[in-house]
Amino acid sequence: MTDAKPRLSFWQIVNMNVGFFGIQFSFGLQQANMSPIYQYLGADESRLPLLWLAGPMTGLLVQPVIGALSDRTVSRWGRRTPYFLVGALLCSLGLLFMPYSPTLWFAAGLLWILDAANNVTMEPYRAYVSDRLDRSQHTLGFLTQSAFTGLAQTLAYLAPSILVALGMNKDALGDNHIPQVTLSAFVIGAVLSMASVLWSVRKVPELPLSEAEKSALRARPRGIAATFADIAVALREMPPTMRRLWWMKLFQWYGMMCYWIYIVPSLAKTMFGTADATSAGFRDASLLNGQIGGFYNAVAFVAAFAMVPVVRRLGPKFTHALCLLAAAAGMWAIPAIHDRAWLFLPMVGVGLAWASIMGNPYVLLAGSIPPERAGVYMGIFNMFIVIPMLIQMLTLPLYYHALLGGQPDNVIRLAGTLLACAAVAVLFVDTRAALRATPAPRTAA
Repeated sequence: MTDAKPRLSFWQIVNMNVGFFGIQFSFGLQQANMSPIYQYLGADESRLPLLWLAGPMTGLLVQPVIGALSDRTVSRWGRRTPYFLVGALLCSLGLLFMPYSPTLWFAAGLLWILDAANNVTMEPYRAYVSDRLDRSQHTLGFLTQSAFTGLAQTLAYLAPSILVALGMNKDALGDNHIPQVTLSAFVIGAVLSMASVLWSVRKVPELPLSEAEKSALRARPRGIAATFADIAVALREMPPTMRRLWWMKLFQWYGMMCYWIYIVPSLAKTMFGTADATSAGFRDASLLNGQIGGFYNAVAFVAAFAMVPVVRRLGPKFTHALCLLAAAAGMWAIPAIHDRAWLFLPMVGVGLAWASIMGNPYVLLAGSIPPERAGVYMGIFNMFIVIPMLIQMLTLPLYYHALLGGQPDNVIRLAGTLLACAAVAVLFVDTRAALRATPAPRTAA
């Protein structure tokens, strides 16, 4: 792929990222609902992180392999598109079946399938943005992707509350004790997952490869051994900017997983005085999490676009550090708040951080990796997300009672501390390679 590509209009960039809306709606449903679903099915609170292992494990295994495969794929639909379509279809099926889970093991197993499907789609989609846009448009492209993350997850978090406002009974339960509003939200997500990807594929297809590029791809070794060899070479030749992002990602994603897994139990304790997953108060905490989660994602949606001129002025590194500090302060404040109206204030900081998390690290990355290997490097970069998640899930149960007193609100405070550490770590990233000069872009015909 050549470095200089046709510049796209703003609306073309929006259309190419609509598919990311469906992917992130699915992730939003998981973030907001999997801990409550597990507890409705009888899970112990201290073991929740272990039940979330599906996401990081499938990401660790699937994304680098899929990224490497998509780098060498030649098909009538393009390099990345086949992975979007297969992943979106499997994701839709997973979302349809999840709220019908009869047992805890069934829900945990289905989450593995659902996360694998999301991961088949995710990194080829990020590589598609890197492929399709001239480097001068990477900031706008990835922050637009971040905006769609905010919008999708806003609606995913709010879907149960919207359904209740439209007349559904929040206390109507299925035979498995999962609320009917949760079931309906997952059905909506199943439709959006497939429809949004189809929209992007149709509106902004991949750039066609030249015959020389196709011949070069076909000449590359094939098979699983060649794929893993590609990953090994990419790891060995990893750009310095990418290596230095590791510590920031470690603190950042460990902290975010602490927040997502324990925010509902924390709200149940601090706002409704209950730890009983079968109580009305716990269901109210789940709905409240949907409302504040929807709010912080709405903030992320607006902030992602507003952040473009800020990033151009301050750079992605300093902008990201400031946003992480805002979230750290917000998470420290959450357990001390007992009036639901005040909960929305710290969510502004969380929303700013979420917009930055989904955009600025990729701005730093995209300018430092060779374009012909964007897929494998995007997949490897996801390892910097899933390895911290795995560390969190395997270690937090070991000290949940001993160091955190078995209190979910202390986990939220820990999340804030870790995000502050991430803000410091990103300041040590050398961005000179990522911000190197780029060739002049071609003008679209």
